[in-house]
Amino acid sequence: MRAAIFTEVDQPLVIEDVTLAEPGPSDVIVNIGASGVCHSDLSFMNGTVPLPPPAILGHEGAGVVEWVGSEVTRVSVGDRVVASFVPACGTCFWCLNDQSNLCARMFELSLSAKAHRHDGTPCSGVTGLGTFAEQVLAHEASMVKVETDLPDEQLALIGCGVTTGVGAALNTAQVRPGSTVAVIGCGGVGQAVIQGARIAGASRIFAIDPVEMKRTAATAFGATDLIDPGAGDPTAQVMAATAGIGVDYAFEVIGLPETIVQAYMTARRGGHVVVVGMPRTDSMVTLPGFPLFYDEKHLHGCVYGSAQVRRDFPRFISLIETGRLDVGSMVSQTIALDGVNDAFGAMQRGEVLRSVITSM
Repeated sequence: MRAAIFTEVDQPLVIEDVTLAEPGPSDVIVNIGASGVCHSDLSFMNGTVPLPPPAILGHEGAGVVEWVGSEVTRVSVGDRVVASFVPACGTCFWCLNDQSNLCARMFELSLSAKAHRHDGTPCSGVTGLGTFAEQVLAHEASMVKVETDLPDEQLALIGCGVTTGVGAALNTAQVRPGSTVAVIGCGGVGQAVIQGARIAGASRIFAIDPVEMKRTAATAFGATDLIDPGAGDPTAQVMAATAGIGVDYAFEVIGLPETIVQAYMTARRGGHVVVVGMPRTDSMVTLPGFPLFYDEKHLHGCVYGSAQVRRDFPRFISLIETGRLDVGSMVSQTIALDGVNDAFGAMQRGEVLRSVITSM
């Protein structure tokens, strides 16, 4: 099968034929119908998040089950599935306490070999998946059966960007009707946060991004106010628009220490700050000590939108099917696997919200 392989930091992915590894009794093989090109994959490519090469990238995918191991109970051959980049084993401490987004098996399953290159070198699959390929070998805990007629390119985005963003608003922050929201960083995940805030009933949503295309797109997804950081301090702009109060919920969707601090300063006293973006593993954030106490702001980490995938994937599908969640408009372009490196370039230039690979 063909796959896009990470071989070296700051180098393009290599497209080549690989052979699937020997599956285990709890594994499944899935024919991938679509895979989103997510910024987190770029973070692996540029070393923001360390990843030992070689590895098949891609963690946002959907497809059809081709084969199941003898101990698999959750899916069957022929089922449509959405890949979950955090497994939900159902038996660890976190899964049993309604926090499957923190499943203990995440790192264990990420390190196993998924394929072999032509010289026999084993390749892992990022987050235990590796959806930039014609097929994925994964543990059944990483696949969620879905029943829908939605196209694969929309289902794929549920596997990461939609769930991370919408979940950040609905699950992590639990945005309340009539509240005010600021979203710093309006790429694919940021637009999903905006949609989640709109679905939750926020009265005012500030979209903060230096790229005009992303700000313009945000209006279609529910943003009421567009903030250009190039026109002045965005926190000051939000404060001026809210009579000096700030917003009830501030979401950081970039992963930089400076924008995390910016989100903290943009939230009102007693408000909520949600860190959705993935920072570098060695980054540090410095917040003012006395206001941390005196302003009683709530600082939340947010992994995978605090989602319980077997509960939330069907919920998000229902929202899409009933027209309340627009995922189709988040797909800027569909591409072939050979165009994956060009898709990362378009992402870095701020030209797309999401590229989706539909032809492997």
